[in-house]
Amino acid sequence: MDEGIDKQAGESGAEVSGQLDARAEKGEMPAPRRSSMHGCRGEAPAPRRLNVHGSRGNKPDSEQLKARSKAAFDEQAPIYDEGMQGDHARALYPCILDEAHRALEGIPAPSVLDVGCGTGMLSEQLLGVFPSCRLAGIDLSPAMVERARARLAGRAEVREADAERLPFHDGAFDLVVCNDSFHHYPDPDRAAFQMWRVLRKGGALVLGDVWQPAPARAVMNAWMPLSHEGDVRIYSETELRAILGTWFQRVRWSRIGLTGCLVVASKG
Repeated sequence: MDEGIDKQAGESGAEVSGQLDARAEKGEMPAPRRSSMHGCRGEAPAPRRLNVHGSRGNKPDSEQLKARSKAAFDEQAPIYDEGMQGDHARALYPCILDEAHRALEGIPAPSVLDVGCGTGMLSEQLLGVFPSCRLAGIDLSPAMVERARARLAGRAEVREADAERLPFHDGAFDLVVCNDSFHHYPDPDRAAFQMWRVLRKGGALVLGDVWQPAPARAVMNAWMPLSHEGDVRIYSETELRAILGTWFQRVRWSRIGLTGCLVVASKG
């Protein structure tokens, strides 16, 4: 592992988040590309006004959603690699790897962050394609983190952490991948900002996630508040472009199969 990444990974999310809060108070945080969506002082983005939890019934708060997600994936961890729970994520691996190869072309020893790394299967494949890669991974589920650490056997730094509070310094990575987990994040704007923040200038985000046509998406999003897995929202192409386009440049969206999508975004 790269010494710089090891040092950054050793800092707690609270320490880094505290540094970010101090920078925001001093007006040192970068302004979003479309500041009208989040204010004009360059602060980390406030929650969007998407109706992410439906319009009826009790709406679970952010911590409740994260607790549900953590509990569900702790339970699924022993069978995730072979069970149907991981089918959708695994189907997106080839597309993620193809885009990673394009993004890292010409970089001899790239630094990569896998956000929502789960059991580390995608991280392992990234290391296979990029053997000189300096890799870090984070996941909210302790059981998933334990399995990822066992799988990767010291070849990557794997931490239990929140995608909305990444415990790394600005510009730490050449590439961020996030596969099949973005729809679990209660504050998608903050997660997008965090992934943008830890990328170097010119770095890329490769994000795979769930997609559904509008009628099915509306039904599923109405059901989301009842999900025991902490699901938040299945996003349309327009919504994902808006969320990521606040911070990233050249956002490219494509549909993958019947129920998936892939987004590639660059940090200018």
